[in-house]
Amino acid sequence: MLQRFLVVVFSMLLISCQFTETMVLNENGSGRITMHLNMDDMMSFGGMGFDTTKIKVDSIIVMKQFLESKKDSISMLSEAEQQRLKKLEDYTFHMVMDTESSEMQLELYQDFKQVSEANNMVEGLNEGANLMPEMSNSKKNSPDDASEETVGVRFSFEKNVFKRDAYIMDAERHQMKIDSMQTAKAFMSGMTYTLKYTFPKRIKKSSVDDATYSLDGKTIEVHRDFVAYIENPDILDVEVELEK
Repeated sequence: MLQRFLVVVFSMLLISCQFTETMVLNENGSGRITMHLNMDDMMSFGGMGFDTTKIKVDSIIVMKQFLESKKDSISMLSEAEQQRLKKLEDYTFHMVMDTESSEMQLELYQDFKQVSEANNMVEGLNEGANLMPEMSNSKKNSPDDASEETVGVRFSFEKNVFKRDAYIMDAERHQMKIDSMQTAKAFMSGMTYTLKYTFPKRIKKSSVDDATYSLDGKTIEVHRDFVAYIENPDILDVEVELEK
């Protein structure tokens, strides 16, 4: 049942979800980044297709342990596939689902020693789908692999300045993704992508004019339309200067 749940989650990542990217940064540059997906609205409208089945899940998957338990199967994969899975080692998945309360939440988080280690978070979420046999077979049957992640993010924190730089990894595949989204735009109109970053010191200034800040001045929050972000990743570029 858990496998079925995972398959459905990853197949619905681009429909009826609210994305929140959270980071807590410590003074020494270490911290935690979390990608949170809220799919409660989809559950409310029966979007998961579970009918009247009562399902309640609250599971944590530590990827390092999970991959170790599957090492025999993984060793039979190509070297390239093994390397792709290895990228997931530092991640932990937390899944909560309750069909009675129409709740469905998914978190992927990673603790890092320096912020540049968080650069592959979005890629890690995408690669998680490949753990499921049904999803993997689907990918093999798609030579263009249009589901491959096309937007990357670079993080840096130097001399009291934090930067988030989103960029297009492959222009051709990115355009394919945009084209494939056109028919689903009506269902994705309410989707948002939120950044919520907490720093060890007060924020002196930021590059985002419409950002909101916590009362202690250490947390910045930015909201953007999800489709607009996929089409133009630069709208979630952020530069923050902290007080000394």
